[in-house]
Amino acid sequence: MDYGLGIPGDGRCLFRSVVHGSWLRAGKPSPSESLEKELADELRNKVADEFIKRRRDTEWFIEDDFDTYVFQMRQPHVWGGEPELLMSSHVLKIPITVYMRDISSGSLKIIAEYGQEYGNENPVRVLYHGYGHYDALPSSRKDEEITIWNVMLSSQKISLLPEIILFLHELGVILYESHF
Repeated sequence: MDYGLGIPGDGRCLFRSVVHGSWLRAGKPSPSESLEKELADELRNKVADEFIKRRRDTEWFIEDDFDTYVFQMRQPHVWGGEPELLMSSHVLKIPITVYMRDISSGSLKIIAEYGQEYGNENPVRVLYHGYGHYDALPSSRKDEEITIWNVMLSSQKISLLPEIILFLHELGVILYESHF
């Protein structure tokens, strides 16, 4: 089962995932792909600024020359990683939780948490696929359950329709005839 929301792998996937997750966390609908790209590039630049602001605290964990690293990180197709997730949590002042799919069980496992000083309620949820790709995860249990039911519905087709309708009703989702 693929848990992610389908963030494109364009070198901005970490920043797109955080932006997408922060919108979901705030109760906003998903941003359009073009807006998400624009906001991801803005976040990237703010993260680079945050590295400079926190240079004394961050320089030691940057492998290469700090100034070169920050300069390169401003480029739109340079991949981000753990340092950028940490700085994103500071820029946005929100917690970020990173998950990875456990190969043996297929379930998601938390592999890192950032920004816990900003609380631990409703963190931005990011999925790390490995090989440098990040994806956004639904922001809440309700979103996650709806995503799971969407996957089940597409694989089971209409045979689960009564159970799905009941489940969505219990979540408070209003269904209209146009959904069918």
